[in-house]
Amino acid sequence: MGLFTSDIKTMNDLFVHQLQDIYYAEQQILKALPKMIDKATDSQLKTGFESHLRETEGHVQRLEQVFKMHGAEAKGATCPAIDGIIKEANEVAGEVADKNVLDAALLASAQAVEHYEMTRYGTLIAWAKELGRPDCASVLEQNLQEEKAADAKLTSIAESRVNRMAA
Repeated sequence: MGLFTSDIKTMNDLFVHQLQDIYYAEQQILKALPKMIDKATDSQLKTGFESHLRETEGHVQRLEQVFKMHGAEAKGATCPAIDGIIKEANEVAGEVADKNVLDAALLASAQAVEHYEMTRYGTLIAWAKELGRPDCASVLEQNLQEEKAADAKLTSIAESRVNRMAA
């Protein structure tokens, strides 16, 4: 199902499509994070990525819960946006020889992912409320809050050490 196709006729269809989008994105992030953990050399950054990997597993489980609550099949819809963000991260990381600069690049890529996720969750929460699904909104809100916390943690790591070391 592609955005702006005849498959999306109602707000409910759009909501389910966006759920599928973020579900796919979270699964791609689950695949990408172990590679980022392996490449990271800063101990705080590595720990942050490891922590977010565990959180992301929880995000997937919560999304599956929302699909079930909403009576929709838990499946992903290809998300070119997250694929592009991850592809760019891999390309940049592959070009950086200086480990300190590599950590800064990995951190920036992780924040691009967090910001994408925050936009999707924010939209889904608003739409769930409009569709009369405060129960779904509440579950999605948990994911949004964890994404915001991860972004704040990454900002702290960047500002306190990683960017300075890279400079």
